[in-house]
Amino acid sequence: MVLKGYPRISETFISNEIRLLEEQGLRIHIFSMRRPRESFSHASVKRITAQVTYLPESLFWGLPGLIRANVRLLRETPAIWRAGARLLLHRYSGAPKKHTWLKHFLQAGCMVATMRDLARNGEPVGHIHAHFAHTPTSVALYAARMSGLPFSFTAHAKDIYTQPPSRLLAKMLQARFVITCTRYNREHLETLVRTMGRSEDAAFPPMHTVYHGIDLSLFAFGEPRIVVHPPYNILTVARLVRKKGLPAVLRALRLLQDRGIDFVHTLVGSGADKRPIQALIRELGLQDRVRLTGTITHEEVVKLYTKADLFVLGCRKAEDGDRDGIPNVVAEAMAMGVPVAATDISGLPELVEQGVTGLLAPCDDPAALAANMERLLTDRDLRSRVIPAARKRVEDIFDNRVLTRRLAEVYWRDSGLADPHRRNGPVF
Repeated sequence: MVLKGYPRISETFISNEIRLLEEQGLRIHIFSMRRPRESFSHASVKRITAQVTYLPESLFWGLPGLIRANVRLLRETPAIWRAGARLLLHRYSGAPKKHTWLKHFLQAGCMVATMRDLARNGEPVGHIHAHFAHTPTSVALYAARMSGLPFSFTAHAKDIYTQPPSRLLAKMLQARFVITCTRYNREHLETLVRTMGRSEDAAFPPMHTVYHGIDLSLFAFGEPRIVVHPPYNILTVARLVRKKGLPAVLRALRLLQDRGIDFVHTLVGSGADKRPIQALIRELGLQDRVRLTGTITHEEVVKLYTKADLFVLGCRKAEDGDRDGIPNVVAEAMAMGVPVAATDISGLPELVEQGVTGLLAPCDDPAALAANMERLLTDRDLRSRVIPAARKRVEDIFDNRVLTRRLAEVYWRDSGLADPHRRNGPVF
């Protein structure tokens, strides 16, 4: 399994997935394109038994290791290394950052050399899978060409919508199968194949929609808090980036303040837009209302859910096309009985059904978002309907144990390695 980084606090869904796939009998070896950049990780990481190989992440500092591995591969199996080099030359001319694409090729050579060592030690790799359709899948594509193994990938959000469609299409048409985390994404990918694929090679690879899901045992649903009182406790958990729509959330909060609604807002997360967000908080006069925590542990986030009266998120399409799929934090809030006010973008309506399991507003519409927030805080009848319905919705479609069993079946079947009951096949 090829990952951009491991472990990453913002990708707990991947570590949860790996742990549950191991419980389903899959043997996994992780190839991480860089070392962790955070000092803490989700508790599920400690329960993962997969070995991890960290590929040299810098074309400068890591160059000696990258060169050694690729020279060794060239000497031992010149034909397959040259096949990878031909693929690189074919893709290189249109690459937006040519030094990065060279690094991906060299990382793939390093990966294949390691896989050959694994095979000599009795642990042959039988299939390559990448999480995210951009750089990890590029490495997986080269590694597949140089090893003769099939590859597949899971497409999420930014990796779909911000890379050139022609490059995404080329990866899809060469993959054994493709997984994505929302129906919205799947429809986009299928449309891409139909509209851009040449008639002679535009056959669909098998495509599967499998939600990430959450571990419901971590999110207790107690007695629903139907009646809440000011000052209301409003929570947002999001990276501080454009696609999260935090300016709309803050402007909606200002509207609530102007209406005389008493509240405190906790904003959990960090990111590139921290300073603009801080400046907007000051501009809107919300310094005494909004508390920024930065990045905190998952366990600390769960504690915040228990105190929250409302969860709000303003997801939108960023200027570069980036957008969310279904943020897991929305499912987590719903699972813990915190009503959700969000936007109607991308896959969110697949989980948050308007008026049934939450309320949705158009993107970049603070007035509509504020109106929905006020309703969910003050309308007792609405809260009494939405809170239990939201929990049931998450139980029905977002239980990660059920979803990972489905995912394991996809891996076993579409990789062509073994049946679901075989416990000692090649590693992924």
